[in-house]
Amino acid sequence: MSAQATAVPPAPRADVAPRRRRRRHRLLIPLGLAAALLATTLVTRAVDQPDPGDRGFLSPVATGDDGGSRLADALRGQGVTVQRETDTLRALLAARGGAATLFVPAPGLLHPDTVGALDSLPSTTRLVLVDPSRRVLEAVRLLPVQPAGRRWAAQAVGPDARGLPCPLPELRQLGRVAVGLQRYALAPGASAPVRFCFADGLALLPRVPESTVAVGASDPFRNDRIDEWDNRAFATALLGGPGRVVWLDLDGPEPPPVFGDGSSGSPAWSPTPGGSTGYGGPGSGTGTGDGTGDGRPGGPADPGGETDDDSEGRGDNRADRPDPPNPLWSAFPGWLWALLAQLALAALLAALWRARRLGPPALEPLPVTVRSAETVLGRARLYEKAGARDAAARTLRSAALDRLTPRLHLPPTAPPTDVAAAVAARTGDDPRWTDEVLHGAGPETDQDLLDLARALDRLTRVAAPHAPDGPPPPAAPHPHRAEGDPR
Repeated sequence: MSAQATAVPPAPRADVAPRRRRRRHRLLIPLGLAAALLATTLVTRAVDQPDPGDRGFLSPVATGDDGGSRLADALRGQGVTVQRETDTLRALLAARGGAATLFVPAPGLLHPDTVGALDSLPSTTRLVLVDPSRRVLEAVRLLPVQPAGRRWAAQAVGPDARGLPCPLPELRQLGRVAVGLQRYALAPGASAPVRFCFADGLALLPRVPESTVAVGASDPFRNDRIDEWDNRAFATALLGGPGRVVWLDLDGPEPPPVFGDGSSGSPAWSPTPGGSTGYGGPGSGTGTGDGTGDGRPGGPADPGGETDDDSEGRGDNRADRPDPPNPLWSAFPGWLWALLAQLALAALLAALWRARRLGPPALEPLPVTVRSAETVLGRARLYEKAGARDAAARTLRSAALDRLTPRLHLPPTAPPTDVAAAVAARTGDDPRWTDEVLHGAGPETDQDLLDLARALDRLTRVAAPHAPDGPPPPAAPHPHRAEGDPR
């Protein structure tokens, strides 16, 4: 009675899934590292770049890095009067009181209903807008320009643009100034004589006698950048020309304006004959926006009946307090600290990825003596856990050949066929079977690996005994004896 063998499909190899996971890790780890570096760069830039909505941004009384106290002190040192206003209506009324510069460091905080009122300034007032947005530029008809491109960070550029000198005489002799952040271009359909300088980072609309200016970066006015390049000379020359600066210092987004008739002591809104927005009310002056009136604030026209001195003191509690001194932090530029932080993060991720200390491996003495049997057992368990049958088979065959070749007086570089023939001559086995055991394919199952280990152990015990000088012991019968062997 013959038994019919049933074909059993080979079991899937256990080491396929771990290898696939390792290949995915090789792809995901570099991509994750690059994403982490990119995110760190973006976050660092967002933290480094000031926000016009922050407290104390370009405030004449704020001493922080983003404040403008150093610029205000420099202007006062040149004999320029700095008048701080925290309300747009009061600032516009103060700018109508003679030759002055209305400095708006955060135009984006203006309410849309009050941006158009900047058109009503008299010709004796210079209007300076710092990095105005497209919304502000579209609302201010005195400056028909639009944003043309923005850089990652402010660039120091010279006053000439397109080979033409700067139209402002007080700026022509300056060197490089860090205004190259936002570039401007003439708006489509505009015919106004807009001039550009500092690589299109400054747009100017000349008027008689003053002008409207848009500056593409806040760096020349900030405390932390005013002493770089020619920023200080640029800021003081641009703002201090008329001898008086009305500094609009907004604490945050401006609320909607209050429309009234002036009976309650607050400025009233009134359209001018030219279509622009003006201010009227008792005591607000006789000017209608064309610069012919005195326009001096005071009396009932001031909100709440406050005087100019009172307005100077309002809102001081909103400015940044002086930062504690930190010589180490201020001794190096901000980009250096950002670079060091990124390098530290990259080193940490690399150490976690390698799961080892950085540097080459170092030989260290073992704290205890480990028995060889324990080492073999531990290594075998590692092979078993990883499913590395091929590696285990190569290790066993290499150890067997290291014992067999010197006992058979063969060089280590002997061909596999010669080694198999010499071993078969000692053991009396079939040379083909011997060659398969010593140099065959890797085992596919754990049972195949166990059979291979037993066969290698038998070959080394018979062909290379511990007493090489004596005659070899008789070999036990084996099913793979060579044909015609009389033993």
